Amino acid sequence: GTRRGELAHMGNGSGDTVELEFLIPARGLIGYRSEFLTDTRGNGVMNNIFDSYHPFKGEIAFRTRGSLVATESGIAVAYGLYGVQERGTLFIGPGVEVYEGMVVGENSRSMDIVVNVCKKKQLTNMRASGADDSLRLTPPLQMSLEKCMEFINDDELLEVTPKSLRLRKMLLNKDDRAKAEKNKNRAS
Repeated sequence: GTRRGELAHMGNGSGDTVELEFLIPARGLIGYRSEFLTDTRGNGVMNNIFDSYHPFKGEIAFRTRGSLVATESGIAVAYGLYGVQERGTLFIGPGVEVYEGMVVGENSRSMDIVVNVCKKKQLTNMRASGADDSLRLTPPLQMSLEKCMEFINDDELLEVTPKSLRLRKMLLNKDDRAKAEKNKNRAS
């Protein structure tokens, strides 16, 4: 499959369960536990143990979608997040401090796009009662360390602090990323 695993044994377990034994590279297991629990609706039990060394079986394709990358530093606000949530899945909620080049979500398409989650609503003298309260935000996806490691791309880094996990681009500035991509395409 896509994780380069091979079915080694399949048999009946106790009761109405099935035991499956796979030989799979350790890197193929990164991020699989949460996917496994989702597939089995929380009823599956997964164990792993080192078997032996094997020749390299090829690259493991993890991610097919791009990132939502913040364009400016500041505090994420509900108005800015509301416009961005239509483009993909958010990893942050309102009130979170962001900086330029920080990955704030997963794009629903394959390319990275830059978004402004700090964008505030234009103020006018006319007020509509309750207009700002009507913004309904989808709760952000909580990323564990394992999910972050599965999500990360070649041009991204993972910042680990005692209080948070943050994904960011290696090159924080949008123009620097565009130059690097252009040079990479020119070289190949």
